[in-house]
Amino acid sequence: MACVDLPAFPLQLLLRRHPDWRNAAAAVVAEDKPQGLILWVNEKARRQGVLPGLRYAAGLALEAGLRAGAISGSEIQKAVDDLTQRLMGFSPEVEPSAEEPGVFWLNGAGLKRLYLSPRRWAGAIHEDLRRQGFAANLAAGFTRFGSYAVVKSKQGITILRDPAEERRAAREVPLSRLNVDPEFRDILSKLAIRTVGELLSLPPGGLRERFGKKAHRLYRMAAGELWAPLEPRAPDEPVLDKHILDDPENDTARLLFLIKQMLHPLLAALAERRQALSALWLGLLVDRNGWLKEPLRPAAPTLDSMQILDLVRLRLESLQVAGGVVEIELRAEFCAATSEQLRLFAEKPQRDLDAANRALARLRAEFGDGSVVSARLTDGHLPEARFTWEPLNRIKLPQNGLNSLNDLNGLNSSGAKVLVRRMSARPRRLPGEPRPSHDDGWLILGPKPGAIDKLAGPYVFSGGWWNREIQRDYYFAETRRGDLLWLYYDRVRRRWFLQGAVE
Repeated sequence: MACVDLPAFPLQLLLRRHPDWRNAAAAVVAEDKPQGLILWVNEKARRQGVLPGLRYAAGLALEAGLRAGAISGSEIQKAVDDLTQRLMGFSPEVEPSAEEPGVFWLNGAGLKRLYLSPRRWAGAIHEDLRRQGFAANLAAGFTRFGSYAVVKSKQGITILRDPAEERRAAREVPLSRLNVDPEFRDILSKLAIRTVGELLSLPPGGLRERFGKKAHRLYRMAAGELWAPLEPRAPDEPVLDKHILDDPENDTARLLFLIKQMLHPLLAALAERRQALSALWLGLLVDRNGWLKEPLRPAAPTLDSMQILDLVRLRLESLQVAGGVVEIELRAEFCAATSEQLRLFAEKPQRDLDAANRALARLRAEFGDGSVVSARLTDGHLPEARFTWEPLNRIKLPQNGLNSLNDLNGLNSSGAKVLVRRMSARPRRLPGEPRPSHDDGWLILGPKPGAIDKLAGPYVFSGGWWNREIQRDYYFAETRRGDLLWLYYDRVRRRWFLQGAVE
């Protein structure tokens, strides 16, 4: 396992914005005010006693030439995401620290055929980060905490040969180098506890009682009592789409229409991942001539399909294609989307409601006002009596969720897919004995959906004394094909009926 540390990572991002601050004492603050909390400092500021946790005004009292600025959380997160993807080129398992931006753990297992030694692997990572303009330290060790502690105190590349060497090196690390609560660090400093080894000399029970769970967790990690497996981030799946044409096509208008059909789902997939398109690779497989791939880059990352289609049209009109196109491929390059882009994409309807309402008006004109209806929930005892049909004048976009029950279940806020129970106009009578077993291969809908695999129930439903006796046992039945059916056994009529299905 290796730990990569980009010291004061947000500060490095700040210095990219202000290159003239590189030779000065510099810090990142929560807000650019005298009482703003100092979050990260460089080595020159640290040597002057400016440490994270101090106020900006206190830092200026220690170092009059202190330069400070604020970095947004979204900017830091984007840089962490970009570096995570880059480090995946050196290890398939990369975990960025959730608590400390700029710290990454990499799994080096199984890389011996690619790198002759851990030092060469570490050197390749270090050199790649240096070329990207980042100062980085790297420690290859055996445990999460051990490699983290060492990389925080050693510059450059450190290779730990065995677990014993890692433990010795970790015990010598000053607590001021670790991501430790400033108040906890200052209290320990007054007690002459300044290194990891000195921390381990304290009784763990008293440490927890005096300083709480976080301090006790730090102790257990340093002592090797708390082990946590690597939690690598899953790599971003490529966003692409392919379409194979039945016949070679060289008409620009028809090609543009096909690309438009492919582009909308691609942008929807990006929006769902909270990303925007920064470049679109248009691939055209020309009959007997191979692939022609063209990059299209909008002026700024976007989710606007019209803007992208305009670029596609201009590129198609400028291409000289010798033969017909037999396959189209769209591949998206992406970055984090802004909240404004996501809002505009969500507000832009995928359907033309005005066109739909015009079509419904034509149906009413031809077949009568009662020809277009929609279901409305009503109070009723039987499931088939709990809705009624009423004329539909206009189509409206659905609200956030299907009904108020989804709000109670928390489905609307979480964005989870909601199961929909669709009811037949009239229950369908099913063949079978009064009490068939679902284990005997009951083909409820015939051989195509398959036999019943699971039967959940019964959910007893009775009543109707004011009209006629009703006794039903409702079940949810899953077929071998995966259909989820809603059916019931009528005790009075001694027959099975299909009420509907769940999608």
